[in-house]
Amino acid sequence: MSAPEEQRAPTQQREQPRRVTTLRLRQMKQQGQKIVCLTAYDALMARIFDEAGVDIILVGDSLGNVFQGHETTIPVTLEEMIYHTKAVVRGVRRAMVVTDMPFMSYQVSVEEAFRNAGRIMKEAGAGAVKLEGGERVVEAVARMTAAGIPVMGHLGLTPQSIHQFGSYRVRGTDPKEAEQILRDAKLLEEAGAFAIVLEKIPAELARKVTESLSIPTIGIGAGVYCDGQVLVYTDLLGLTVDFRPRFVRQYERLYERILQAVSQFADDVRAQRFPSEEESY
Repeated sequence: MSAPEEQRAPTQQREQPRRVTTLRLRQMKQQGQKIVCLTAYDALMARIFDEAGVDIILVGDSLGNVFQGHETTIPVTLEEMIYHTKAVVRGVRRAMVVTDMPFMSYQVSVEEAFRNAGRIMKEAGAGAVKLEGGERVVEAVARMTAAGIPVMGHLGLTPQSIHQFGSYRVRGTDPKEAEQILRDAKLLEEAGAFAIVLEKIPAELARKVTESLSIPTIGIGAGVYCDGQVLVYTDLLGLTVDFRPRFVRQYERLYERILQAVSQFADDVRAQRFPSEEESY
């Protein structure tokens, strides 16, 4: 065998990693194994997160904030979600890819919601869809799951309803609202949802919801008792400098490091230090 063939052999023999599925996520809850979830909007970041062992990659409509520069997620379109999901799917070998259904893609009617979810699955290659709300979306969730479309729910603070809420305050502090969140979670499970995101609710309420369900809960600002955690990756990596909610832990400060690197590049170009003779042909 030639040297190049010897070098290629390990790559050719590398096994395809076991895909994360809805069944695997339920098993992880039963076994007490925490689920790791991050957002991604392109193939490059998705590949890095996948190699790092992230279980769920969420193509979030948060791309409206961090990628497009909008103040809310409301302007994001279905076509944009499909486009970004296609890119993310190309970078993933193991993680489950879940795509947010954007504002007004599932609120008009059950049939329209069903068709749009089908487009996300068929055109973009997502492994599941996510939509916000409880009782009001249960019929749509049941329609999708009956047809084989995995659905993740989202309760608590639901960003697409920001104009209705009027603020990003913690949800579920009022006993009536807390009871509604618990009831909505059970309704979503009965409708066939395979998991539920709990956003910005008290930790004790998140514990009650988590313990009442056989499906996993994924927390964001909902305390330690959820079955998993999700963050927007730009927050985690310190790329977002003007938004720092209490529930975000920054593991890096990439905004500062990238700014420094690009500034150094600009200085080198202007001072004719780049490219060097070794970097020229």
